Amino acid sequence: MSATNAAVANPSGCDRFLVNLQTDDFALFGLTPQFAQDKAVLDAQWKLLQAQAHPDKFAAQGAAAQRVAMQWSARINEAYRRLKDPLTRAAYLCELNGAPINAHSNTAMPASFLVQQIEWREALDEANTEVALEALLASITAAKIDLLAECAQLLDVQRDFAAAVLPVRCLMFMDKFAHDLNQRLDALAPLS
Repeated sequence: MSATNAAVANPSGCDRFLVNLQTDDFALFGLTPQFAQDKAVLDAQWKLLQAQAHPDKFAAQGAAAQRVAMQWSARINEAYRRLKDPLTRAAYLCELNGAPINAHSNTAMPASFLVQQIEWREALDEANTEVALEALLASITAAKIDLLAECAQLLDVQRDFAAAVLPVRCLMFMDKFAHDLNQRLDALAPLS
């Protein structure tokens, strides 16, 4: 039986699961637990798992089988959302390996990044043209690419999950900041 087949519950049995719903996302998708992932493989696994667990596939087997299939379908979608985004995948890897991000309770950041945050916020406050906002977005995007490369090195090469927590927190700030920046860009765009 393939890893993919083993990853899906047997909804027709309802009482027997081939893999626990609580299994980690990587195991569910039959992937190596690492930061670097092939998006095409991830997408293909998601489609395959969804095809196997779709509740409609079990309509003739009763409401209980459909409920189990619905749980699996929701679990597969949750795992897919977490794994397809590099930031959430990095945070998930840290958590799985005993290095919680604790973004809500621990906002510690390197001093240099705090200074950069202030500079970006000031630049956002002063930017009142699309050109200025696009330049700021390009700066954020370049910094994000660098931090994602640092995460890849820390998570996949050095396997230092605790050290990856800080760049992940920085990336979380950058994602929120980029969202704010995009909202400003959208507000400047003329309505068609």
